[in-house]
Amino acid sequence: MQSGDSLPELAPADLPRQFASRAALQSALQRLFPSASGELSPIVGGWAAAQERLAAVDPGAYGRSRNHLAGAVTHLSPYIRHGVLGLAAVRDAVLGRITRRPEGDKLINELGWRDYWQRLWVLLGDGIWEDQEPLKTGHPASSYASELPADIAAGSTGLACMDAFIDALVTSGWLHNHARMWLAAYVVHWRRVRWQAGARWFLTHLLDGDPASNNLSWQWVASAFSHKPYLFNRANLERFSSGRYCQGCPKALAGCPFEASYEALQERLFRPHDPRSETVMPPAASGNPAAAVPAASGPPPRRPLLWVHGEALGPSNSALQAHPGAPAVFVFDTELLAGRTPTSGGHPAIGGAPQPLAPGRLHFLRACLDELPVQVREGDVAAELLAAAAERGCDGIVSSRAVDPRFGLIAARVAAALPLHVLDPEPFVDLPLLGPGSPDLGRFSRYWRRAEARVWGEAAQGASRRARRPRP
Repeated sequence: MQSGDSLPELAPADLPRQFASRAALQSALQRLFPSASGELSPIVGGWAAAQERLAAVDPGAYGRSRNHLAGAVTHLSPYIRHGVLGLAAVRDAVLGRITRRPEGDKLINELGWRDYWQRLWVLLGDGIWEDQEPLKTGHPASSYASELPADIAAGSTGLACMDAFIDALVTSGWLHNHARMWLAAYVVHWRRVRWQAGARWFLTHLLDGDPASNNLSWQWVASAFSHKPYLFNRANLERFSSGRYCQGCPKALAGCPFEASYEALQERLFRPHDPRSETVMPPAASGNPAAAVPAASGPPPRRPLLWVHGEALGPSNSALQAHPGAPAVFVFDTELLAGRTPTSGGHPAIGGAPQPLAPGRLHFLRACLDELPVQVREGDVAAELLAAAAERGCDGIVSSRAVDPRFGLIAARVAAALPLHVLDPEPFVDLPLLGPGSPDLGRFSRYWRRAEARVWGEAAQGASRRARRPRP
């Protein structure tokens, strides 16, 4: 459904969708979600905005400049995270835009990282909040603070680079990946804060705030899921930021904590550690209830209600595609809005008070929903879905599959009351998520050895099939 299409008549329970101004929208969000505080993001959500971003992608330029803050990055991550653009669709767009494989290698590899993190989420569930391996910093986990320092949360560290990154995080809900790594390393290694505190902070604000990509990237920086901690120094930051921060920083001439060689920083920040602790994640049974939700089998409901969730907010949503015109519902989950994560409602690895979603994230979600034929509600997701089904006289619920463990818990409650039909989205690469034939997820390199050849092989087969098609 395009943004100009008319929306179906909305039921009384539907949250407001049309606003006279941006200020009116912000006021409504503050009234509807009082726990959220902050500003709206300038990044626009929805299918139309995603298509503009996708059309502007230059795979070759991305590969050449992606590590620079001014590089030709795609800005697609918020749309991919919420299923406005499927990972497979972005893959196909990239492959259709290049003439030689090297032009697309880097971008396809980055899409592979997203698929890898999602597969780990299926495997680990809420275990993504736990250290996957012992730290390689030489410091015990108990020596790291469990709360984010106030000056970091406020963006008042006195370091021009870090304060600028924090401001961008809070006001726009997006950060260049290199800036995320620098900021995460500063939080964990220079300020000795547990990566979980930083991960929770990022998820509050990031429009692409996906717990799998976010948490496991923080673990990679912290060395809880990598062979060594990630470090940077001033020379590295100046090179990839074109020196934009150091020139006006009050600590540039004296007191810059990043002004040192890597060897000196290693000695300053870390202690010798036992190499025997450098283990990789062992194979494990899935701890994710979403992985236990069975695939669709048998005939679908005759009068279905479509459950649209935050991982499938685009027109390619498999449930919307399979049942055009059927009533559809999206429910703002009260638990997630309040920041009570992960799905268990609490986790021993995470301390501190809940961190509600920021208005920027809510604004982005609302913009995505405004382009879909859905009723928008708020509350207990399973209860709201069952109430909506009763109101509409539906005999079952259809949804696209999600990776978030919470999906599995909600799905189980729904299925206990009504038939639930779950449809699988098109995969990035045709490899099983779990069980026989699934890739080794101990390291990205192991996964990519299996996935890379499959992705490019399938691309070549698809191009060959397209070439053989008769032209109209």
